[in-house]
Amino acid sequence: MGISAEKVKQLRDHTGAGMMDCKVALQEANGDFEEAITLLRKKGMAVAARKAGRAASEGVVTSYIHPGSKVGVLVEVNCETDFVARTKEFQDFAHEIAVQIAAMDPRYRTREDVSAETVNKEREILLDQLVDTGKPDKVKHQIVEGRLEKWYTENVFLDQPFVKDDSIKMQQFITNHIAKFGENIVVRRYVRFKLGETSE
Repeated sequence: MGISAEKVKQLRDHTGAGMMDCKVALQEANGDFEEAITLLRKKGMAVAARKAGRAASEGVVTSYIHPGSKVGVLVEVNCETDFVARTKEFQDFAHEIAVQIAAMDPRYRTREDVSAETVNKEREILLDQLVDTGKPDKVKHQIVEGRLEKWYTENVFLDQPFVKDDSIKMQQFITNHIAKFGENIVVRRYVRFKLGETSE
């Protein structure tokens, strides 16, 4: 079936995947936009899984200063080759990462960066909030685990929703770009400054 260039562009804007990949996905999905997104995500995850172990030692350090100059971010985003690092597309991607960090203020990069002590303390606080509810312990623990997941989406960079499209998390946004660039990508480290804020 014929797929319009406009629909291909819409899918590219939504997923960050390459134009040809978007066209093929739409053809395979018989023009169904949501199904095409699913196909691209599956492909992206497969590509990302294959590339995850590869060294990403090139890349860029980029900055973003929010209008008003009250919040600023410095972030290192790595890829495998200098060739990809120098492209406008990769630098735009790194800029999106910096904007995300400025907007969402993630305290941790990955779940693995959250200490067991912090998770246990958070679990304890959430459990204390349910003490007088009269709910059975099993239900309380289910509620706590659900709220803990929400806590991860608020505090962990890879679990946070993408500010420009909250239907995907940052892990998926990065995975989409691993498929697009054909290289492993790692958001290595970042620092976020807020005017007047003191370090803990």
